[in-house]
Amino acid sequence: MSKVTVDLNKIEASDGRGSVFAGRIDMLRARAEVLSGKDRAIMEMYLDHGETFSKMARVAGVNEATIARRINRLVARLINSEYLTCLRNRSSLEGFELLVARDYFLEGLSQRKIARKRGTSVYRVRKALMNIQRLVKPGQGA
Repeated sequence: MSKVTVDLNKIEASDGRGSVFAGRIDMLRARAEVLSGKDRAIMEMYLDHGETFSKMARVAGVNEATIARRINRLVARLINSEYLTCLRNRSSLEGFELLVARDYFLEGLSQRKIARKRGTSVYRVRKALMNIQRLVKPGQGA
């Protein structure tokens, strides 16, 4: 199996508009700051150091496919701006709702896992998510 490393900063658009992906990578770097623990370390290795999946897998002690899936999920969550909308409007949310938003949008936890993690009922988590959804998607009645 050959190793492929890509310098994400050097990917240029072929239509002469400059670097199409550089803006997205800068956005991912900035948004990765809200991550914690292993997720943040993985994204730093991927974005800042350009490490290969195989090298990251060796360091983490997991399979290469696991790292690839994890990075794809993290990138999808970071590109999704729902959590950032919650942060921008944090004055409209209670502290518990902000914690639920982080668990749900960034960590991708289910309502049941959030309830277990926060020591509360699934009903309370669901109610918080309904309030969050009203804020994030105001045109849709949750």
